[in-house]
Amino acid sequence: MTDETVLASLAAAVEARPDDAVLRLHLAALLSNAGRAADALTHVSHVLSLDPGSPDAVKLLAVISAQLAEPKALAPAAAEAKGEFDWSAAEDEVSGLVPPTFADGRDEDDPVDLVDRPERPRLRLSDVGGMEAVKERLEAAFLAPLRNPELRRLYAKSLRGGLLLYGPPGCGKTFLARAVAGELGASFFTVSLADVLDMYIGQSERNLKGIFDVVRRNTPCVLFLDEIDALGQKRSQVRGQAMRGTVNQLLTELDDVSQNNEGVFVLAATNHPWDIDSALRRPGRLDRALLVLPPDPAARDAVLRHHLRERPLAGIDMSALVKATDGFSGADIAHLCDAAAEVALLDSARSGVARMITMGDFAKGLKGIRPSTGPWFTEARNVAMFANDNGEYDELLAYLRLKKLL
Repeated sequence: MTDETVLASLAAAVEARPDDAVLRLHLAALLSNAGRAADALTHVSHVLSLDPGSPDAVKLLAVISAQLAEPKALAPAAAEAKGEFDWSAAEDEVSGLVPPTFADGRDEDDPVDLVDRPERPRLRLSDVGGMEAVKERLEAAFLAPLRNPELRRLYAKSLRGGLLLYGPPGCGKTFLARAVAGELGASFFTVSLADVLDMYIGQSERNLKGIFDVVRRNTPCVLFLDEIDALGQKRSQVRGQAMRGTVNQLLTELDDVSQNNEGVFVLAATNHPWDIDSALRRPGRLDRALLVLPPDPAARDAVLRHHLRERPLAGIDMSALVKATDGFSGADIAHLCDAAAEVALLDSARSGVARMITMGDFAKGLKGIRPSTGPWFTEARNVAMFANDNGEYDELLAYLRLKKLL
C-alpha cells in the first residue's frame, strides 16, 4: 500500500468522523512528514478549535509552522511548473484584505505590553476608613509576613498566596487591593477579562502566560484579577472550548509547576463568588476569601468627608448622614454627594446667587437614591442559605442575620 493510498484512506476516515482529534492528528503528522505542511495545518487547526489546550496539537503546530517558514528552494515560476502552490505569494496578495490567522508579533495594545507598565500606588490601609476586620485579615495574609522576615522564616510562611475579595459592587474591593500594594511598596498589576481574551485560537492562553511571566520578574508585586468570575468561571457552565482553555491556563499559572510565584500576591475580586470554578478555590490558589461588605459607620463617615472636602457646606450633620446611608455602598455615597451638589447648583443657577450645600439638599437627594446593594443581597441570601455546605459563606450568613435579611 503506497503512502498516497494510506493518506487517502485516512482522509476518508476523517471525513466520516470529523471530530475525532486523534485521527486528525495522525493524518496531520503523516501529511507533515510527506512535505504537505499546508494540508496538515488545516487538520491541526480543526483540532485546536475543539481543544485549544491539546499538547499534541500544539507540538505538531510548532513543527508545521517551522516547515511553512522555511525558504522555498524553488522560485515561484519553478514551483508553478512543478504543480506546487506558492503560499507566500498568495499571502502577499490578500494581506491587505484578510487579517493573519496566526499573529507572530504584538502591537501596542497587547495585554502583556500593558501589564509590563505597573503602577506604584501611594495609598495605604490607613487611607481606608473603617473596615478594621478586613484590614486585620489582609495584615495576617500578606503584610505581617513581609514586614517580619525572621518570623516568616521561623514559621515557614510563604510569600506567595491568593486572596479572593468578594461582596456587593461598589464597596471598595479595588481600592483595598491598591492599598495593599501601597502598604507593601510593591508594583501593582491589574488584569481584567479584556486584557486576556483574544479572537485567535490559543492566544488568550498565551496572553495569560505572558502576564504571569511579567509579574514574576517584578516581585514583590500585587496581581489584581478584576471580575475573576468572568475570567475563571465554572467550566461546567462554559459553552466554548476557548474559554475552557483560558480557565485551565489560569489554574496552571496559579499552581506554578515550572515557575516561581514567590513574592507574587494574587488578589482577585468578584461580585459573584458562586460562579467561580471550584478548582480556583482549592488550597494553594485563591484559598482564602474575604467578604467586603458595605462600609460601616466609620467608613461611611470617611467616604462622606472625602467627597465633600472641596464643596461649599453649611450646617451638615455628619452623624445624621452616616445613619441615613446605612447599607449604602461607597459608590452610592459618592452618588448621594453629587446629587446634593446638583440640587444646590440648580437652585443657585435659578436664583443667580451661589449658596452653600445644606442638609435640605441631602434630604432631596436621599428621596431618589436607594442602596444599590439590595439586589446583590437578595441573590447572596439564597446562596448562603442553600449552597453553604462547606461553610465558605458563614461570614455572609452571619451578616445577613445581623441585618435581619433572612
